[in-house]
Amino acid sequence: MRAGSPACSVHALDVTALLAPSITFVTAREPGPDGATLLGCGALSELDAHHGELKSMRTATGARGRGVATAVLGHLLGVARERGYERVSLETGSQDSFAPARRLYARHGFVECGPFGSYVEDPYSVFMTLPLPGPHVRA
Repeated sequence: MRAGSPACSVHALDVTALLAPSITFVTAREPGPDGATLLGCGALSELDAHHGELKSMRTATGARGRGVATAVLGHLLGVARERGYERVSLETGSQDSFAPARRLYARHGFVECGPFGSYVEDPYSVFMTLPLPGPHVRA
């Protein structure tokens, strides 16, 4: 998530931030003889009662192309719907190395938008959002 981005443009959460009660952090794992292998992860943060943010989506290099990111994304969007969010937004990189992530999000209905939350315009960032169909009943 840091590839080619200056430190001031890196918005991934560190381990301490992922442990915050306001963050839902999920992993995708595959059982094996030596325990479960981590395939991917992602997080959902609440910006307000109607708006969630996807954070720290990552797929292990050896697990790419196996649907791991789609599964993690689908699970987190399900959590967002259960919470009654009206939309989910994200920030990802603008560099070529982030093109697969941007394509994944676009395939799932995300469209580019302006900065949201505390973000500001940044040439290293692409902001995307997905409106979630109603009804929006807070769980």
